[in-house]
Amino acid sequence: MPIQSLNPATGKLLRSFEPLTPEALNAKLAIAASAARTYPAETLDQRIFWMRRLAALLDADREELAATMTTEMGKTLASARAEVSKCAAACRYYAENAARILTPEPIDTESAQSYVRYDPIGIVLAVMPWNFPLWQVFRFVAPALMAGNVGLLKHASNVPQCALAIEALVRRAGFPRGSFQTLLIEARQVESLLSDDRVAAVTVTGSEAAGRAIAAQAGWLIKKTVLELGGSDPFIVLPSADLDEAVPSAIKARCINNGQSCIAAKRFIVHEDIYDEFEQRFVAGMAALRVGDPTLGTTEIGPLATAQILDDLLDQVSRAKAAGGRVLTGGERALDVNGGDEGNYFQPTVIAGVLPTAPICQEEIFGPVALLFRIGSLDEAIELANHTPFGLAASAWTTDTAEQQRLAVELQSGAVFFNAIVASDPRLPFGGVKRSGYGRELSTAGMREFLNAKTVVVAGPAREAQPSLFEQPKSEPRNEKPSEFLQIADHLRKFEHRKGPPPVDEPLEPESAPRDGKDRPPTRGSILGLR
Repeated sequence: MPIQSLNPATGKLLRSFEPLTPEALNAKLAIAASAARTYPAETLDQRIFWMRRLAALLDADREELAATMTTEMGKTLASARAEVSKCAAACRYYAENAARILTPEPIDTESAQSYVRYDPIGIVLAVMPWNFPLWQVFRFVAPALMAGNVGLLKHASNVPQCALAIEALVRRAGFPRGSFQTLLIEARQVESLLSDDRVAAVTVTGSEAAGRAIAAQAGWLIKKTVLELGGSDPFIVLPSADLDEAVPSAIKARCINNGQSCIAAKRFIVHEDIYDEFEQRFVAGMAALRVGDPTLGTTEIGPLATAQILDDLLDQVSRAKAAGGRVLTGGERALDVNGGDEGNYFQPTVIAGVLPTAPICQEEIFGPVALLFRIGSLDEAIELANHTPFGLAASAWTTDTAEQQRLAVELQSGAVFFNAIVASDPRLPFGGVKRSGYGRELSTAGMREFLNAKTVVVAGPAREAQPSLFEQPKSEPRNEKPSEFLQIADHLRKFEHRKGPPPVDEPLEPESAPRDGKDRPPTRGSILGLR
């Protein structure tokens, strides 16, 4: 079947692409394999130069790239521009910090020398979702290329133009042929691609079903995986919270990216002492959001990315009402938007009174729909927040230090943000626990996920004082050829004192695709039911 790009605001076809044939896919794999042999030999100086050029190109092409995202998946132009800027910031972060992350680490042992070096592992396949079509990819691309790995991108089938634009940017920046390639392939082709011995590892952001299928195959093949899957993040509001800050932040946290964000707040858990006021202000704010054409500056919520997501959201709202929920605002498809009924528009929605044990509370809701809960204590808040199969992140609003300490320890999630909405940041590890996945993206932890932490030991009696990582031992003649370790250290020395990361323009969230498909057993058969 053709890979089609549809405008979610109108339903009209933008472009259509034929998937790669098996022969064409194999040719691209051969190019990647060749790059995996030669690209790691490029100096770190050269990679830094290319990465800085990539950041500059993102800045220069921001308007064009933002327009492509808006027309292809429906995010507002303002959020699309911010996404491009965040990608540029991530490139600069890794250009500034790669030397520090990749520097061999000396270990004090009885041997003459002991250290850990970090080597690239080769070709890494990235299976990425549509909801942050640039940022989601760049948080993989930037650390992978700086580390010397080679990337293959299987992007979501509804954003092929974004996928091709990313490859073009990487090539224009100067990165060698084959170091990063976009593969326009169907989901069923991922299985054979991952089975190829030339592919060393895979990173997946998407549905739980997709993560299970790919992880099962990768596990059978004994290949490294990183999974960032769904979320049902709690937004906890306790009596000491400043509602003037918490309420508008709650609205933003639920509706960022038209509500299609894996770390968007989805369950709002509010203490009874402030519940009534929070509900009144929150419902009024959600109802006032402007739904419309994502290309207009006045629009706050654009269309959902696909018609299927719209249908899924309508079904979830129906089941929430069946589980005792009361719709306080919204709950229906938004009609007569932009003068017609075309487009995948949905009303911002708040539902209260759903029983916490209802099945709908165990699912990810991927759209501008908030579930509101009343609790009477901190213990109850923690219990309800953890009552989900997911564990991506949490936002908690309290100025009480003791409450913050308990929440930081007891919330089952990959991140906890106090008095702020959850956001991804190149400087901080990102990932979840439980069925939200495993492994980390971003920061030092994310870069090292796809590096071989290689132990190196040079036998011999331990010196009284180990040589500095960046200096030759004084006992060795200067005209002798230094060891491999010292050559690397000397090359990296000039980067040791680089300061701080670049600013991040706006805390955008990495996203997951809609959750669909069935769980499949870990067999070698046709197990990849991806969408």
